Amino acid sequence: MKALLLCLPFITAILTSAGCNDMRSSHTDKAHEQTTEITAETTAENKDTTEANTAMKMTIKAGDNTFTATLENNSSVEALKEMMKDKPLTLEMSDYANMEKGADLPKALPQNNVHMNTKPGDIILYQGRTLVIYYDTNSWSLTPIGKIENADPDSLRKALGSGNVTVTFSLDTK
Repeated sequence: MKALLLCLPFITAILTSAGCNDMRSSHTDKAHEQTTEITAETTAENKDTTEANTAMKMTIKAGDNTFTATLENNSSVEALKEMMKDKPLTLEMSDYANMEKGADLPKALPQNNVHMNTKPGDIILYQGRTLVIYYDTNSWSLTPIGKIENADPDSLRKALGSGNVTVTFSLDTK
């Protein structure tokens, strides 16, 4: 009996240690499950972000000239894409102030106006209704729609001409 009493602290220590290991194991399993859940959520969020950041492209044809534009990510662009989902959008664009070509859309789009300094190649929405391609600069509160890649003011002026021009906008499906 005396031997058993002497061994009792050791037995208690062993059992306590085993219980802690079970608790640690339980906590480790729960932490692993939480980490797995967080990793899965983060992966899903990163996928959504990557898809959102994968820039949608638009082709713009004016006469014999074809341009590619990278679209912005806003509700105006989403509404424009919806407008063009079944067929390209063809507009008769007229010159304004020797800096831009613009045409009214078939219907108004949501506005996401920001004060901006336009540059040649900027495509904007003016007052929710007018789609504009800039071939010069301007400063105003406008909704950014996209940017023509490698835009050069001289080539844009030449492509868009001095008077009215028919311009076709279509979504790239690549």
